[in-house]
Amino acid sequence: MPTSRQDGGHPSPAAVSTVGLRKSYGDKTVLDGIDLRIPAGSVFALLGPNGAGKTTVVKILSTLIAADGGQAQVAGHNVATSPDGVRAAIGVTGQFSAVDNLITGEEDMLLMADLHHLSKRQGRRVTAELLERFDLVEAAKKPASTYSGGMKRRLDIAMTLVGNPRIIFLDEPTTGLDPRSRHNMWQIIRELVTGGVTVFLTTQYLEEADELADRIAVLNNGKIAAEGTAEELKRLIPGGHVRLRFTDPAAYQGAALALREVTRDDEALALQIPSDGTQRELRSILNRLDSAGIEADELTVHTPDLDDVFFALTDSSNVPSQPKQPKEALR
Repeated sequence: MPTSRQDGGHPSPAAVSTVGLRKSYGDKTVLDGIDLRIPAGSVFALLGPNGAGKTTVVKILSTLIAADGGQAQVAGHNVATSPDGVRAAIGVTGQFSAVDNLITGEEDMLLMADLHHLSKRQGRRVTAELLERFDLVEAAKKPASTYSGGMKRRLDIAMTLVGNPRIIFLDEPTTGLDPRSRHNMWQIIRELVTGGVTVFLTTQYLEEADELADRIAVLNNGKIAAEGTAEELKRLIPGGHVRLRFTDPAAYQGAALALREVTRDDEALALQIPSDGTQRELRSILNRLDSAGIEADELTVHTPDLDDVFFALTDSSNVPSQPKQPKEALR
């Protein structure tokens, strides 16, 4: 992952910062005092259930709507008093594509170059470079209406890059994409950051944030419920455990006696032991079983992940219920 520190160990300057950001619609408070600091050259992911206010944050920071209170700076410009400076430094790609389906991909790109006041020569050069970079050369002369969802999303980001932005806001950029297209988009995002771009990402896909983000914030009920690296957030949530399953009732009973702090499931002949999933703890459990001459038929390890963080920090009524799968199974 890209580093958020400069040479010498000094923190990078903030690409985006907010203090006490507030926004209401009528009597509904959407943002209730949001503080953020996003270092330049990093990926920041804002998580939250539907309606949490993720898109509202992006709209305020990209000058599309005004905040009701608080302050925000983007690329060193105050969002309220220097919106033109902000717009010159950013690109925005939403979950709903800005691509014009009635013209070709190349024409979409050239139109964006005109909007950025590039000369025709510059526009053609930048268009050709970006079409090649995003693997759209073969499709460039075809109407965008014929593009797949993944191709349209790549074209959308390519159009965003015509203006050479330092900061890109990606508002749920992989919504509706198939797994292969989603992974392709992740690679594009990694390459952008390697090139020095700061990425502000909103997403409902926990795996996406885990894969890409240097830092993650969870937005719920108008407030930041938690912020940190993926590993820091995972450590906030208890519940890691090892589950041992047996087919021999005698071995099951012996293991229950040999191990401490177990939760028994007599019907399934399974034992659950609190664990942080480290190699040391696993070795300790297996050594105690070996000393008692007992071997489990199945061992599974569960350590808290971003799903657990999301469920714990957001209203359960807003989060679709999905069965948790063990991270690892050893037979």
